[in-house]
Amino acid sequence: MRGGFAKKIGGTRERVSLSRVPKFKLHTAVEKLHEEGYSISQLCRAAKMSRQAYYQYRKRSKCQRQKENERVVETIIKIHYEEKGIFGYRMMQLHVNKELKSHYNLKRIYRLMRLLGFQSVTRKKRKTYILSPAQHTEENLLNREFTADDMNEKWLTDITEFEYGNKQKVYLCAILDLYDRSIVAYNLSTRNDTNLVFDTVKDALNENPGATPMIHSDRGFQFTSFGFKKIVEYYELKHSMSRVGCCLDNAPMEGFWGKLKSEKYYLKDKYASHKELTDDIHDYIDFYNNRRLQRKLNAMAPMEYRSLAS
Repeated sequence: MRGGFAKKIGGTRERVSLSRVPKFKLHTAVEKLHEEGYSISQLCRAAKMSRQAYYQYRKRSKCQRQKENERVVETIIKIHYEEKGIFGYRMMQLHVNKELKSHYNLKRIYRLMRLLGFQSVTRKKRKTYILSPAQHTEENLLNREFTADDMNEKWLTDITEFEYGNKQKVYLCAILDLYDRSIVAYNLSTRNDTNLVFDTVKDALNENPGATPMIHSDRGFQFTSFGFKKIVEYYELKHSMSRVGCCLDNAPMEGFWGKLKSEKYYLKDKYASHKELTDDIHDYIDFYNNRRLQRKLNAMAPMEYRSLAS
């Protein structure tokens, strides 16, 4: 029995002295050994404590945990409705811990969210497209090295589409900085053309004067055009391209599209107007940059993390 206590409180049979062990560790050891089949009477005798003291501890502990769970549940509900139910338990853990200045584990957040009936939205399958013949191509210089030591060292870019009204289209081109996963520039258009891409690159460079990043794209016709090549050369950028049909070569950019669509766009069955759709896209990108915490950024939002390097 003494050996069992030694293991549960992190000591050895020879070295452990129960009189020197903190009370909460003894109570925890009694609980765990009771779950393994030992009687409370036996365990309390071995721990040199009364049964009454043990049950009082359990009552206090249960009340404290219940109060703590109520506090966490209130915070989960608040965040869930503020962010329109888009968070799963992993993202919820980051936001709860930041708001309460705590360190609750994933298992606890998951259990409480299940009790509340909260779950994140699921992502739809990505569409595939047939590529147009390329005018100009580049090697995959990025080679899936999706980290950067400095701001504006490596940018990813791509275009995605949305529908509103009677199958009318809106196209979004965005640029993501691999340093902090922030969206450094984006543009919306009803035309999926090279000007959409050119304007977005110029906006990103205007927002970051003197930046000469590697810019990685897929092999869409906008990025393989001679016009894009001229912009790359004029601003002294390095252009990297994904391999043919390999979306994983641009995985963080694809990941951003997935978040935007599952956490905002797919929440509505249909957008009635161009304004309704574009307003939601603007709102989401602002939320993503300034309030959506990321585990890779030490539980900070992209712009918060970026500000530390400024």
